[in-house]
Amino acid sequence: MTRWLVTGAGGMLGQDLTGLLADCGEQVTGLTRADLDITDTTAVRAALETAKADVVVNCAAWTAVDDAEAHEDAALAVNGQGAANLAAACAAAGATMIQPSTDYVFGGSASSPYAEDAAPAPRTAYGRTKLAGEQAVLAALPDSGYVVRTAWLYGAHGPNFVRTMIRLARSGASPAVVDDQRGQPTWSADVARQIRALVSRGAPAGVYHATSSGETTWFGLAEEVYALMSPERTMLTPTTSAAWRHPAPRPAYSVLGHAAWAAAGIAPIGHWRDALHRAFPALLAHRDD
Repeated sequence: MTRWLVTGAGGMLGQDLTGLLADCGEQVTGLTRADLDITDTTAVRAALETAKADVVVNCAAWTAVDDAEAHEDAALAVNGQGAANLAAACAAAGATMIQPSTDYVFGGSASSPYAEDAAPAPRTAYGRTKLAGEQAVLAALPDSGYVVRTAWLYGAHGPNFVRTMIRLARSGASPAVVDDQRGQPTWSADVARQIRALVSRGAPAGVYHATSSGETTWFGLAEEVYALMSPERTMLTPTTSAAWRHPAPRPAYSVLGHAAWAAAGIAPIGHWRDALHRAFPALLAHRDD
C-alpha cells in the first residue's frame, strides 16, 4: 500500500485527492495550511518523517493571482520556496513528489495548445512564483518529481467560476461574461484521478498537463452551466477582457497539450463538456452558505 501525504488538503484539489485516495484504500495523511506551513523547513521534514510518505502531493499554494502582484515575495515564499522545501525533504527521504502547477507559467499568446516542453514565459507574479516551484521540484527530483499543470479548475469544494455561475443562475441573474479568453474547464476530481494514475501506472517523471480536452471561452462555459440549470433561460451577455480590469493580466489562450499522457500509456482527461455534466450533481449538492 502506498503511503501518501497531501499538503493543502483543505483546498479544492486537496479535498478531492484525499477523498479519492481514501476511497481507493490508500493510506493518506492530509495536512491543511493550519496543520503545516510549507515555508517552515523544520516542520516540513518532521511532517514527512511522521507520515513516512512514499508520495507527497503539494496542493498548498498561494492562489490569489491579483494579490500576488503586490506581494510577490510572500507568494514566492509559498509557491517557490515552499515547494523547494518539500522537494528537498522528499529527496532526503526517497519519496516521490507531485507539484500541481498552472497555465500561468505561459504567456497566453499562443494559437495552438502549449506542449509540456514549451518554453515558459509567465506574465504575472503568480506565474513566476509557480514556475519557481516547478523548477525546484524538477531540479531536486529529476527521477521522481512530477509537475502537473492544470487550468480553469472547478469543483465542489471552495469558490470557483462554475459554482459562481450556478449561484447566479439560481438567482435569475443574467451576467456579462468574458468571451475572448480561451481555455479548458477542468474538474478537480479528474485532476485527482490523473495524479493517482501517475503513481499507480509508474509513469516517467516530468511535466504533465491535467486539463480537460477541447476548449471554450468563459462565456461558453457559462452558457453550458446555465443550460444545465435552466434550458429555457440562458440569457447571458458576452463581453471582453478589457471590461474587467485586474492587477494581473489574464492569459488570452490557456489551452494545454496532452502528449505526455499518451507517452506514459495513460488516457488524458476527456472533453470539458462531458466532465462538466459528470460533475454537475456534486456541484449542485454543495450550496453556498
